[in-house]
Amino acid sequence: MKNSISLRKALALTASGAALCFSHTAFAQSETEQDDTSVQQTVIVTGTRGAPRTVFDSLAPVDVISDKAIDMTASDEVMDTLAQLVPSFNVKRLPMADGQVFVRPASLRSLSADHTLVLINGKRMHRSALLGSNGAQAPDLAQVPSYAIKRIEVLRDGASAQYGSDAIAGVINIILDDEAGTKAFAQAGQYYEGDGEQYRLGAQQGFQFDKGFLNFSGEYTDAGLTSRSRQRPDALQLQEDFPDLNVPNPVQRWGQPERQAYRFAMNGAYDFGKSEAYVFSTYGFGSGVSDFNWRNPVSTNAYGDSAIDPDYDLSEIYPAGFSPRFGQDDNDFSLSGGYRGTDEGPFSYDFSASYGRNQIEYFMYNSINASLGSASPTAFDIGTLTQTELNLNADFAYRFALDFLADDLTFAFGSERRNEEYEIGHGEYASYAVGPLAAEGFPSGSNGFPGFSPDQSGSSDQTSYAGYIDVEAPVTDRWTVGAAVRYEDFSEFGSSTTGKLSTRFELTPGLAIRATASTGFRAPTPGQLFSERTSQGLDTTTLNIFTSGRFSPQGAVADVISQRDGVDIRPLEPEESDNVTAGLAWNSHFGLTATLDVYQIDVTNRLSTSSTFAVTDAERAEFAALGVAGAESITRVNFFQNDFDTRSKGLDLVLSYGLPVGPGQLNLTGAYNYNKTEVTGGDFASNATNADRFEKGSPENTGNLQATYEVGKWDVFGRMRYYGAWRDFSGNATGDIFQDFGAMVLFDLGATYKMTDNLSVRVGAENVFDQYPDEATYQASRGLIYSRNAPYDTDGGQYYVRLDLSF
Repeated sequence: MKNSISLRKALALTASGAALCFSHTAFAQSETEQDDTSVQQTVIVTGTRGAPRTVFDSLAPVDVISDKAIDMTASDEVMDTLAQLVPSFNVKRLPMADGQVFVRPASLRSLSADHTLVLINGKRMHRSALLGSNGAQAPDLAQVPSYAIKRIEVLRDGASAQYGSDAIAGVINIILDDEAGTKAFAQAGQYYEGDGEQYRLGAQQGFQFDKGFLNFSGEYTDAGLTSRSRQRPDALQLQEDFPDLNVPNPVQRWGQPERQAYRFAMNGAYDFGKSEAYVFSTYGFGSGVSDFNWRNPVSTNAYGDSAIDPDYDLSEIYPAGFSPRFGQDDNDFSLSGGYRGTDEGPFSYDFSASYGRNQIEYFMYNSINASLGSASPTAFDIGTLTQTELNLNADFAYRFALDFLADDLTFAFGSERRNEEYEIGHGEYASYAVGPLAAEGFPSGSNGFPGFSPDQSGSSDQTSYAGYIDVEAPVTDRWTVGAAVRYEDFSEFGSSTTGKLSTRFELTPGLAIRATASTGFRAPTPGQLFSERTSQGLDTTTLNIFTSGRFSPQGAVADVISQRDGVDIRPLEPEESDNVTAGLAWNSHFGLTATLDVYQIDVTNRLSTSSTFAVTDAERAEFAALGVAGAESITRVNFFQNDFDTRSKGLDLVLSYGLPVGPGQLNLTGAYNYNKTEVTGGDFASNATNADRFEKGSPENTGNLQATYEVGKWDVFGRMRYYGAWRDFSGNATGDIFQDFGAMVLFDLGATYKMTDNLSVRVGAENVFDQYPDEATYQASRGLIYSRNAPYDTDGGQYYVRLDLSF
């Protein structure tokens, strides 16, 4: 049975916020939807627990991205599609950024990656095991096969009062395909530079039964690395000084990693008459490898002669230096199922359970643990990170008539139990060992990324219980109001209560204004609360092992450091927000639609990494007395802390216009986002350099314009993407060097030809004019040409060809 637009389905696929929605262009509809008089007539399930709403009727802004829109982008990763179509959504590639090159951080309205709640079929998606920038731990959107998606609904409004933690910036709801039939695709492409070859294969089989449906999807991706590098000056000098050496050119590659991935999804339901059982699942595994910085044999302390181990000679293994190759094997699984009412009566219910697990195994080769000397391997198993979640939900909705209301009032309520567990598995001994040659100054641990030690390994968890009430009332035929409140209690830090008020008033049949005000929060995760990441070395003066790194803010190390004057390492608390949004929606009678939204988001207690503290002898003695593992060697420490506040102000404008032109149909759309974020308090506010990095690291202005023209067997499209000016930073240990980058405009083109009723071919190009930004001049010494922090792909143009087959 296909998803209907009944109240039961809306409840089953709930997502946050009360939402005035706008379908994102003609691309944001399926072919069957394009006959509607307006894209704003698309029915949504995100942002309401009441009667089904169209994008025009709902109470807060939502973008709807269809499967057709997703298929029109070259990338296999969902976040790249969203970044191209939703201007307020940003994703970076971050080459040589450890695990973030594989689990890329994505943000909505320039907030943290874990400030956006991700749902699959209305159920919370589990997080990745990676703690990224400033400790952010967000779901890995790349784990969902794009070929399995029917549409994506992006709610651009705070929604913690309805769905709990993380929905500060908004909600992304991924709706899996439920269609019958067989279809498949094959795609091949590469960048103009001749690298980054990508091959994709996908297939889907859907079954429609009298009492249900079952849909299976699978996708395979094989992507080659890219390199936008030039030879490092010190490598050129090495080659000149030692002409007999074969120094690779370049010695390290800045660009996308090479990777392979297999992603699968299943979606199904069975109708019992007045109720239905449903189940859906995703599963994926993959592997990727990327370069690290080159180690120069002349200046790297892993080289040299050892009196302890005369057989150790790294120049025999890596005569021209070495660039460690860092990689991960990922494994991701989720399973959700439930039982819900489908009767058209006033009462509906949905009982569900969801399980998710993300595991990342890190490895490295082309490296060395120099402190082990000639006994060191050159390849290492670094360790494993695992995030596991279990959610239990009970949701109810009751509609009843009141004489003073224009239509039924919807009273929704429910509860949730959620358990999260975070586990660190230690690596092999050689990856973290401090060997005998450390006494001679040779570095310990796998060079480039030391492994997780047994002291760092272990697991921690957190359990929360929540209850909510959500009310929507049509006061008149033209005026609707909504209210929601949610109480949530966490085992590790206590409770939080959030609320939301929404209203919408229809000035005319085609023009409406609406507004929302809400509070929100993001709860710290077990990984942020308890995990530790440290590395060890040996002081060549004292010949003592030293340990430095990030420790838990709730451990003995934090307690001792807090005894210092003016220092207070506090247990983590929720990040909290106040959101205000106001806007209008216009649905004309001649095909033009528009939405305009302004917003302000104040976030307090934002998570970051504290300053680094040098540990005294007395403090080390206290660590030992308290039983801290390796206490005698701890020298420098820092912690995750709630230490800054921000205010984000912005505007979203979305336009769409469809009209017949000649023998075909032309659809024009445009979207624009202005977003300005300021640091308003905390440690960042008192540090101009840190504040500048945070406030100006993303463009304040982004937008896109798109056009599609359908005529006969042809479907052609063009898209312009605009990124405004932004500021980059060097990340130097001795102080940041800033560089300003101007605006960037990229163009995408494509054409699809329907060869038969079942077979079509598409040829396309992204960044068709092969545009590059200014060079990152301060990184020239590292061989980097273009900034690693750019808000767009810096690999130049790419082209692709795709075949689609359906039955």
